[in-house]
Amino acid sequence: MWRELAPLGRDSGSGGYRRYAWTAADADCRAWFRAQAEARGLAYELDRNGNQWAWLGDPLAGDAVVTGSHLDSVPDGGAFDGPLGVVSSFAALDELRGRGARFSRPLAITNFGDEEGARFGLACAGSRLTAGHLTAEQAHELRDGDGVTLPRAMEDAGYDPSTLGPDPERLARIGAFIELHVEQGRALDLSGDPVGVASAIWPHGRWRFDFRGEANHAGTTRLADRRDPMLTYAETVLAARREAELAGALATFGKISVEPNGVNAIPSLVRGWLDSRAADQSALDAVVAGVEAAARACADRAGIELSVVRESFTPVVEFEHALRDELGKILGQRPGGGAPVPVLGTGAGHDAGILSGSIPTAMLFVRNPTGVSHSPAESAGEDDCVAGVLALADVLEGLACA
Repeated sequence: MWRELAPLGRDSGSGGYRRYAWTAADADCRAWFRAQAEARGLAYELDRNGNQWAWLGDPLAGDAVVTGSHLDSVPDGGAFDGPLGVVSSFAALDELRGRGARFSRPLAITNFGDEEGARFGLACAGSRLTAGHLTAEQAHELRDGDGVTLPRAMEDAGYDPSTLGPDPERLARIGAFIELHVEQGRALDLSGDPVGVASAIWPHGRWRFDFRGEANHAGTTRLADRRDPMLTYAETVLAARREAELAGALATFGKISVEPNGVNAIPSLVRGWLDSRAADQSALDAVVAGVEAAARACADRAGIELSVVRESFTPVVEFEHALRDELGKILGQRPGGGAPVPVLGTGAGHDAGILSGSIPTAMLFVRNPTGVSHSPAESAGEDDCVAGVLALADVLEGLACA
């Protein structure tokens, strides 16, 4: 499975993945998912928001155990973020069938669409729509960098966008959602454990800063006469680093758009996107407020107009303690086990976090030896990946089998 999936959407120059929502690469990944489902005799289904489902048992029976993740990527992302969870889900089902497991609850494997938000700027769009955190009206307003709306992109890919919206009936049929994911950090590497259980997801969000100045000639305009928004943006980037360090949090300007974007032109508009995350809400609020205050002070001095828009936000997610503890109990009782499975938090957002307000969710993490993620250098050892599959199989067996 890994060898078949690996070439899809991979850029030959960077070695990273460009699997953006509703593109040809996304279509190839979706075709791969459907082929895996049909090869196993699973009932394939596409929901109203473009998420893919593969069912073992009656989808309408209720109290289903669902596992899976996503197949899309950030720009030049790594191979494991998302796909490891989907591949491991199919592999875990194969393992359980090999054991002769008897299922007492329906089981489903899912691929949530547009988890990374690389094309339309909103992470976890597929799960947000399903859970009602993103309305159909809001989804219809999303545009990519070329001005293409989400509905138009779906239509171009052969899907019907008229059905977008909350899906409470589907969520009501799910008793538990378990997402396996490569760890995006080094906690497991430092502890020496191949697999861990998630405790919580830090609160996090994305804010767009628009700095408006005055376009002019780079070769004739005196420095004293310039209203250059790039300088204000640059000072804001440095302020974000300072505020994050003070709060013990994280803040990153990782995306920028410039107009008119000419080498010999002073910009009229610099648009930068801030990603900030913290262990608690108060720390996150302090960082964002500090960055905005610094940006406004600098903008006022330089005669730059500033607007700040919060484009997305996810509050702290505490995974349901009963389900989290059940995972720990199942994994701790395995033959040859006995050692407590490490429980760790994360600053990365996931579909499991979005769905946690609607259904019981939990996560398993697989060791990442370097901690690198959202990069072609992202990695996980084969033995650790196998350990993740076996842990997921044990969890699914404990939850879904007689």
